[in-house]
Amino acid sequence: MQRVKTGDCVTIEYEGTLESGDVFETTAEVGPLEFEVGTNAVLPAFEKTVIGMAPGETRQLEVAPEEAYGPRREELVQTFDRSVLGPGLEPKTGMVLGMTLEREGNKKKVPGLVTAVTGGTVTIDFNHPLAGQKLLFTITLQGIAQPVNGSGPDGGGGVPSGCGCHS
Repeated sequence: MQRVKTGDCVTIEYEGTLESGDVFETTAEVGPLEFEVGTNAVLPAFEKTVIGMAPGETRQLEVAPEEAYGPRREELVQTFDRSVLGPGLEPKTGMVLGMTLEREGNKKKVPGLVTAVTGGTVTIDFNHPLAGQKLLFTITLQGIAQPVNGSGPDGGGGVPSGCGCHS
């Protein structure tokens, strides 16, 4: 029976839940995930779990916050004067804003969740929504294929979808 090894292109179905049981992502909504193993297209723990699986096999995976999106960092929750958002933008709690931040001379556009609007200030959380959370996955391997030429670690593959696999 064929088993997954580094360099294989795999098609999987999965469901990701939090410890509370809330589903944060599932392929049932978007279709199967296809990626080439060894290209860092998915979380490292996810790749390690898939290695050695056979088609039709299902495995459970727990990913600690440090191996996923890191711990929640309070310094990433910042309060700004509303004027930094510019005129015409009326922030509301729960709104996600794209903001350009500068750190050590590098500018990067990042999403932030508005957590409070009071008077002339707005509080924005720049943590990843899953930061600080243990992630639980149920992974089912649907199929294994060899990558087509030009994909893979030496050929520039490594995107989560459309990795150039053929079935």
